[in-house]
Amino acid sequence: MEIGMKIKQLRFRASLTQEQLAEKLGLSAQAVSKWENSVAMPDISLLPELAGIFGISIDELFDLTVEQKILRIENRMDIQEDLEPDTFREYEDFLKEQAESGTDRQKAASVLANLYYHRMESCSRRAAAWARKATLMAPEKKDCQWLLQKTEGSAPWDWDACHHSKSIDFFKQVIEEDHIEPRTPMPYYYLLDNLIADHRTKEARKYLKDFAALPAHSVVMVPVYEAAIALAEYDEKQADAIMEKALVDLADHKDILFEAAQYYARKCDYEKAIQYFEAFHAAGEDSKPRFTDALESIATIYEITGDYRKAAETRKRLLDCLKKEWGFSEETIVRETEQEIDRLTKLIK
Repeated sequence: MEIGMKIKQLRFRASLTQEQLAEKLGLSAQAVSKWENSVAMPDISLLPELAGIFGISIDELFDLTVEQKILRIENRMDIQEDLEPDTFREYEDFLKEQAESGTDRQKAASVLANLYYHRMESCSRRAAAWARKATLMAPEKKDCQWLLQKTEGSAPWDWDACHHSKSIDFFKQVIEEDHIEPRTPMPYYYLLDNLIADHRTKEARKYLKDFAALPAHSVVMVPVYEAAIALAEYDEKQADAIMEKALVDLADHKDILFEAAQYYARKCDYEKAIQYFEAFHAAGEDSKPRFTDALESIATIYEITGDYRKAAETRKRLLDCLKKEWGFSEETIVRETEQEIDRLTKLIK
């Protein structure tokens, strides 16, 4: 249904004449008549007021399908860092309803989880900013420093605050309850990552063996995890040998370049890490748009090593990729990247 017809329908339901609706909006009756006859469209700035008069959401003015509404929510989260309370509650109620009884409950549940994360991330940014200010004012106090671990992933010393046993148990459950054939390797990645992070290498070896037996497993990730397990067991020599062999054996798989880069970055061998991140990024030249993880990592390494000029230059390359390859312009990630470039530029001496 066109928006003009929708306005007419809602006006009748609200028992309003064209003149009465126009008066509420501070317009002429002729303007409302033009909308209802599809001669003109209401200005976008009037939509919130129209929705308020009819007691509906803005989305309902357009009779969007469920799929269109979900896509609109996803796009809104990409573009807007903070959602107004009323908008958040509207999206929350709609997604909850769809997750409980809609036609695509998994999709609705996934977007609902992302909606909550979007709000959490927004609050985390504020919490981190104020925690930093409070800590700078009184570095001897611990009342806010722990918040940086919660909001920014700062590493804690206490084992009880940094182990991943809950995540490990959950992904074990996911694997045990997966009876769909062919079985997906996806939960194995998350399980192995958490087991290795906790140095639970005996369990990691067992699950890596199961992972390698799956028809859909990644041949690249088997030696990558073998090397990671060796590092977790403090056998750097063996880990290096595994990775170097994988680079030769899997030379036809460009993903090994990215995994090798990550391996050397974790070892703080930054020269090799940049070499392989650059090689991976270049390998995607013929398969655009390219993900920006490699450039993000290179920029971070340059900043860690104090080369702010190269860090800023790499962020500019990343911004160029977002705009030219992905077609982004107003998304949050564009604004954040521009802010990072400004911050790094100010650090250049």
